[in-house]
Amino acid sequence: MAKGVWSIILALMLAACGGEVPAESPAETGSDTNAAEVATVPVMGPERDILAFGDSLFAGYGVGKENSYPAKLEAALRARGINADIANAGISGDTSTAGLQRLTFTLDAQDEKPDLFILELGGNDLLRGISPEQTRANLAAMLDELKAREIPALIMGMRAPPNYGPEYQQQFDALYADLAREYGAALIPFWLEAIYQDPSLFQDDRIHPTEDGLEELVVATIDQVAAALPEE
Repeated sequence: MAKGVWSIILALMLAACGGEVPAESPAETGSDTNAAEVATVPVMGPERDILAFGDSLFAGYGVGKENSYPAKLEAALRARGINADIANAGISGDTSTAGLQRLTFTLDAQDEKPDLFILELGGNDLLRGISPEQTRANLAAMLDELKAREIPALIMGMRAPPNYGPEYQQQFDALYADLAREYGAALIPFWLEAIYQDPSLFQDDRIHPTEDGLEELVVATIDQVAAALPEE
């Protein structure tokens, strides 16, 4: 794969590790454009509670939580008539270890048991050179907790660039699919697939997706998210 392509991926992971994060607005259901889309289809059925749990790629870095992937996904699901309510539990800088440490507290803080848990972590582990075995163990522990609570999971996979070496790359790339099979979780193998080769869909820092980039990600993944929701 082209060197420039992988530089974008590494930049994304660098951003997920932290740094100064722009001030973010309180979580809302979406932008004015999204609100207009919601009105196109009647929202029906019981509320479907979704918990989006990840790092800065969920947190809304540079665009605000109201324009984040979870917010735009909620608006898109509602535009399809699905009565979705997505809680954004994305925190910039989270590794899989940090995610595991806050998982129980986050789940206990929800008003309702989530109908679906979207798990998006591992990029910061890759950047910091954490072993795939450790990442796998942390994600497995999270999936164990979700299984014990009978909460379905959708795993958002990442990929390692080739400069990490073939052995590391193979181990890291395989862990998401392996865990999905082991725990019966839904899987999007590489959730940035739709945009990672297009620099115009990233902010000026060439790190975080723009609002248009996030819209593209929603378009590319909404079918899989909707399919992962359990039957009413």
